[in-house]
Amino acid sequence: MRITVLTVPGCPNAPLALSRVTAALAGRKAEVELVEVHDEAQAAERGMNGSPTVLLDGVDPFAPAGAVPSVSCRLYREGDGAVAGAPGVAALRAALDGGTGQEAAAPR
Repeated sequence: MRITVLTVPGCPNAPLALSRVTAALAGRKAEVELVEVHDEAQAAERGMNGSPTVLLDGVDPFAPAGAVPSVSCRLYREGDGAVAGAPGVAALRAALDGGTGQEAAAPR
């Protein structure tokens, strides 16, 4: 599995996203990479729907219906309704296990 975390330069939520991906993997083997996206064209090319975007084998399991590429900040709704700057560990685990992300995300 390849996990790509797409961020804009200086995204304050990039470390949180990487930390949560590592926790969700819980020792599973995966290639994890952090990629900075600098403009709307790169966002469209890579499938970035706000920063940070977590791609699992090139797919964003947390993308809301109708999401458009964006270099804006992205927020994720956690299972308890709280808002966070990265997908929660439980939602990442579910996505890693083949489900879709249960958290909603929207650019702000």
